[in-house]
Amino acid sequence: MTPFLLAAALFVVDGHADTPQFLLDLGTDLTREGEQMVDLPKARKGGLGGEFFSIWVDPDTNAGHLLQRALDLVDAVRSQVELHPRELRLALTAADVEAAQKRGQLAVLMGLEGAHPLGGDLRELRNMYRLGVRYMTLTWSNTNELGDSSGDIDKPNVPHHGGLTPLGRQAVAEMNRLGMLVDVSHVADKTFFDTMEIARAPVIASHSSCRALTNHPRNMTDDMLRAVARNGGVVMVNFFSGFVDEEFRKAFEPLRPEMEKALAEVTAKYKDDPAARTREWFAVGNRIAARIPRPPLKSLIDHIEHVARVAGVEHAGIGSDFDGIPSLPQGIDSAADLPKIAAELRKRGFSQRDVAKIFSGNVLRVMRAAEQFAQSAAAAPRASSPNAAAR
Repeated sequence: MTPFLLAAALFVVDGHADTPQFLLDLGTDLTREGEQMVDLPKARKGGLGGEFFSIWVDPDTNAGHLLQRALDLVDAVRSQVELHPRELRLALTAADVEAAQKRGQLAVLMGLEGAHPLGGDLRELRNMYRLGVRYMTLTWSNTNELGDSSGDIDKPNVPHHGGLTPLGRQAVAEMNRLGMLVDVSHVADKTFFDTMEIARAPVIASHSSCRALTNHPRNMTDDMLRAVARNGGVVMVNFFSGFVDEEFRKAFEPLRPEMEKALAEVTAKYKDDPAARTREWFAVGNRIAARIPRPPLKSLIDHIEHVARVAGVEHAGIGSDFDGIPSLPQGIDSAADLPKIAAELRKRGFSQRDVAKIFSGNVLRVMRAAEQFAQSAAAAPRASSPNAAAR
C-alpha cells in the first residue's frame, strides 16, 4: 500500500508539537500552509487529525514571567480555534477528538511542557486545566519544584531532589483527580519510577524514544517501557534524529556547546523582538544540525517497533516533536509525511489495526481511561477540598 493511499485511511493523534511559538511570535495562521511543520494543509495531506500543541516556556528567556508566557501561548492556540471554527475544534476529551474526526476538523489539544511556569502553585495547574490543557510534562529539561529532569541530572551545579518531590506527588494525584494526563517525557529516571509508583491512571510519554537503540538520557530504558505498559499508558516516539539514531547522536553531541552559545547570542540580540528571536532560534539550530547527514527513516521505525515489541503494540504512539527539533530522519519533513511511517510499519508486518492503534487508538484509550478515573474519583467521598493542595 502506497503512502498516498494510506493517508486517506490514517487518523493520527500526535503527542507533541511546538507550533504555538509560531502562532504567538510570528502571527502564523494555522489553517494556511507556512514554514512550520504542522498546519492544516499538511495535516490533511498526512492524516493528522489531532495534535497536542505544546505550551513550552523557555525558563531563561522568560525568567520573571513564566506563567504569563504560558498563558499567552494558550491564548494563541485558542484564538486559532475561535478564528477558524469550521476547520479547527478545541478538544478537551477523547470524544471531542472523535467528533472532530467525523466533521473533518483538526482536533486541537494542548499540553504544558514542564511545571516550571506554575511556580510551585497547584492552583495554576487547575487553571491550566480549566483553559483546556490536558496533559502536563512534569519537567522540561530543567529540574523544577516537582522533580528532577533528565536534562540537568548530571550537572553538579544544579540542586536536585532525588526524584519526585512531595509537591510532585501532590501534583500527580491532582492531575489524576482532574483527568489530566501525567506526562513522563523529559523526567530523570528516579522521577519516572517515583511517578509510576503512585500514578492511579495511565500515563503518557508524549515525545520519548528508546535508550536501548539510542543512548540518550532523554530516551526511555526497556524497564521504563515495561513500567508504562503495566500502568496501561502509552510511549509516543519522538522523531528527533539525535534521539532515534545513535550515529547522529554521537556526531551531534560535540556540536551542542556551539549551538547553546549561538542560541544564547540570538536571545541577547533579540531580547525585545520575539518574532526575530523565534526565527533565528530555528535558523541557527537547523544550520548547525544540517552539518550531520540525516539518518534513514529506518531509524525512526526501529524505535516505534521497539516500543511495540517491548511494551506491546497497545502502548506505542507517535510524539513527533514537530516544530521543536532541528533534524528529522530522511523523508520526514512535516506532518504531511506521516503516511510514510505507516507504510514502513506495514512492510514490517504490522497490521492496519495495529497501525491505527499506534497512530491514535492507544492515546485515545489512555485519554478515556484518565477521564473515567476522574469521574470515579469525583463520585467518591472526599475528606478535603482540592484547595488543601494549593501549594
